[in-house]
Amino acid sequence: MPSFDIVSKVDAQTLDNAINVAVKEIKNRYDFRDSKTEVELDKKANIIHITTENQMRIDNILDIIITRMAKQGLDSKALDLSKEAYPSGPMMKLDLPVKTGIDKDTCKKIVKIIKDSGLKVTPAQMDDIVRVTAKKIDDLQSVIALIRSKDLGVALQYINMKS
Repeated sequence: MPSFDIVSKVDAQTLDNAINVAVKEIKNRYDFRDSKTEVELDKKANIIHITTENQMRIDNILDIIITRMAKQGLDSKALDLSKEAYPSGPMMKLDLPVKTGIDKDTCKKIVKIIKDSGLKVTPAQMDDIVRVTAKKIDDLQSVIALIRSKDLGVALQYINMKS
């Protein structure tokens, strides 16, 4: 039977490339000249550490990072922007987590949306992924279109399409 998986993950290498390009842009920008700005990606913990002098620069850095992620084909919904910057001496710090995996509440929402659609498919929640199976590939493509039309606040990818 045809099936596919709905997941939420970020390619670590692509994210690393986006952060490196953002760091180069920050170093070359005039408004960041002579600043003690640092941006680094902790690959193991999936956290972007930002350190700079004030909130305005943090906002500019976030804008640069989101722009670079978009140019690399990454969804900015993968960043947890709910965190606030905190002062650390004369500097401001922000630890920006990169969300991977779909939480249980979002999985339940996805399954409910699929079941309420009336399509002849079977969604199944498996840890942090949702597997959808059907008899026809057209029904699976309809599910993908349906989920894309909803804003769930999570960067979703559709992988392992099997027929």
